[in-house]
Amino acid sequence: MRTILFSSQTYDRDSFLAAPTEASIELHFQAARLSLDTVALAERFEVVCAFINDDLSAPVLEHLAAGGTRLIALRSAGYNHVDLAAAKRLGLSVVRVPAYSPHAVAEHAVALILALNRRLHRAYNRTREGDFTLHGLTGFDLYGKTVGVVGTGQIGATFAKIMAGFGCQLLAYDPYPNPEVQALGARYLPLAELLAEAQIISLHCPLTADSKHLINSQSLAHLQPGAMLINTGRGALVDTPALIEALKSGQLGYLGLDVYEEEAQLFFEDRSDLPLQDDVLARLLTFPNVIVTAHQAFLTREALAAIAATTLQNIAEWAAGTPQNRVEG
Repeated sequence: MRTILFSSQTYDRDSFLAAPTEASIELHFQAARLSLDTVALAERFEVVCAFINDDLSAPVLEHLAAGGTRLIALRSAGYNHVDLAAAKRLGLSVVRVPAYSPHAVAEHAVALILALNRRLHRAYNRTREGDFTLHGLTGFDLYGKTVGVVGTGQIGATFAKIMAGFGCQLLAYDPYPNPEVQALGARYLPLAELLAEAQIISLHCPLTADSKHLINSQSLAHLQPGAMLINTGRGALVDTPALIEALKSGQLGYLGLDVYEEEAQLFFEDRSDLPLQDDVLARLLTFPNVIVTAHQAFLTREALAAIAATTLQNIAEWAAGTPQNRVEG
């Protein structure tokens, strides 16, 4: 089966070539992002392997189906970027990686908390310039702080366990309470109450019609002044302009983002020689109490190996007529 991996980076090539696979799967790596402009590259490929910022809207899917594609194999757990109704209409199967390494994303969320709290990004730049003063670098003990976990699936539960290890008090919000999180002593609350009580809030929920802009100007008003917000879930969980206003007023004291609503045209590319055209992101990057990473929370050796192995297994099982991890429209 001829398989093309769009948006593939060096680490994708390394992990996929190292993973055990069926001899019938013929891998081709394409650095370009899948879009209407690049969809012609997929012609005569039975399988298209796509990542989170690839365009899988109806027009692109129509071109793929016309060119002979029969399977969309996602290298991600999320599938909000796929027009599932169009895929079903066109007879395209869609499979995903439901879980790879919840530790990777959860630990990155914790890394953002620690870096923001202890101003590590500022300290790093300061000492490199020969400035060894400590003014402006005061942090706080995590021990005893109240942490709100929004979304308590595998990643949220793993994050909750780590924060419990720091001695934090846990609050949780999820339509489906997780017994593992409750066993840690977490209290499940309505979102507004969680936002009002927590000093640190971390988002780990999927992006759905109900969760889009879950954090907005109204919900941010519930925060304790100076609270910390971390988002390693999906960019559109937050209304980014509302974050800027909350940062300016001091209502939001710290912000750590690994995802951004308009990241598709920016992340995973080296644009260091180009002026940043996104005014909202440019404004965010001016705040000293904001850290933005370019969707790297998943990027561990263990997670990459799991993504490659599951994706190749998904393709092989689909070819054998026993598809697993299907996404239904």
